[in-house]
Amino acid sequence: MNLAVALLATLSLAAQTPVQNAMAYMAATTKHNAFMGTVLVAKDGKVLFSNGYGFANAEHNVPNTPDTKFRLGSITKQFTAVAILQLEEQGKLKVTDPACNYLPNCPDTWKPITIHQLATHTSGLFNFTEDPDHARASVLPSPPSQTLEKIRNKPLDFPPGTQFGYSNSGYAALALIIEKASGLPYPQYLDKHVFTPAGMQNSGHDSHTLVLPNRATGYSGSGQTLHHAPYVDMSNPIGAGDLYSTVQDLLLWDQALRTDLLLKSRAKLFTPEKENYAYGWEVTRLFNRPVHTHDGGINGFSTIILRFPGDNLVSIVLSNNASPVTGQIGRDLAAIFLGEKFDTPKPRPTAKLPSESLDRCVGNFTITPKVTLAISRQANQFFAQVTSQGKATGLTLNQNGRQMPPNESPNA
Repeated sequence: MNLAVALLATLSLAAQTPVQNAMAYMAATTKHNAFMGTVLVAKDGKVLFSNGYGFANAEHNVPNTPDTKFRLGSITKQFTAVAILQLEEQGKLKVTDPACNYLPNCPDTWKPITIHQLATHTSGLFNFTEDPDHARASVLPSPPSQTLEKIRNKPLDFPPGTQFGYSNSGYAALALIIEKASGLPYPQYLDKHVFTPAGMQNSGHDSHTLVLPNRATGYSGSGQTLHHAPYVDMSNPIGAGDLYSTVQDLLLWDQALRTDLLLKSRAKLFTPEKENYAYGWEVTRLFNRPVHTHDGGINGFSTIILRFPGDNLVSIVLSNNASPVTGQIGRDLAAIFLGEKFDTPKPRPTAKLPSESLDRCVGNFTITPKVTLAISRQANQFFAQVTSQGKATGLTLNQNGRQMPPNESPNA
């Protein structure tokens, strides 16, 4: 009898349409993973599935919808990269130019760095978000020129062009280069040359002074532990993570990148350098298909976009919660509409572990050469403490728009 029931359940699932599977999947992930945000899957520019979940503002019970505006985090980088390539097509710069041709007060150590290396994270510039003082300093205004001034005396992580090292500083530098080459402030350049031509009326540079209809509030936690995310002045991530948008506008973005609307040639945009990173995109394979993807994270927000150029399919997830499941949702929704295998979220099993097993989870973990994560335990509660920061009880292994699992330090 149990076998018959299992077979019927399997046949029933197989008979469901992709939309029905997506609805069931999202109902499960909302229930078991407390997802908050908006999703969209489209093929050939036509929306196959889109919906909002949870609250854009939990205090006022405002629901998330496809019109909700979310901070994009590092998805911003692909817009910065397109602006750079536009300026090259306009003859206002070359990506082989030394970056210092456009940057003020450039130290000698930066003079070998090219614009191309900034865009592909091969410049060796110290990543300002890894500074132990960054969390405290990020509540204060710091436009790109000031941000770069803070790191100008720090040594390069490696000789330019020799390695990959994800650096938000590189994209802050690109924002300044855009301003120098175009004569326009970075937000105005994007408005005029990217958002307006693409019809993206619900996208732009975010600021706490801006009265923005349909803006999502950023949170961390879930249920009774839901909290407002720490404040960040949005001048800090300009060029690297300062933009907001909607899933519908990002669909317009996806479609614009399939034509000559914004760029006559998109070869450089999607030609990977070291570690599969191109210009604001990771170019790799998923489900045995080419995929262009990037995720993002900024206080209270987690995002991902996946483009499958051979299928003309895009999967977009924008969350106003610092949730580790956003990337998985984006991949699973893509799998559903590509006819690939996926796993529906299930309740997380709980188990009591002996004290010695819990103790094995304690230690110091290296996230980057300069940042260590210390895991400690008090009774059955774990605490995480990043170098020079306060303790936290949750951990998302998603740093600077890329998943970066830490390795345990030898002194753990």
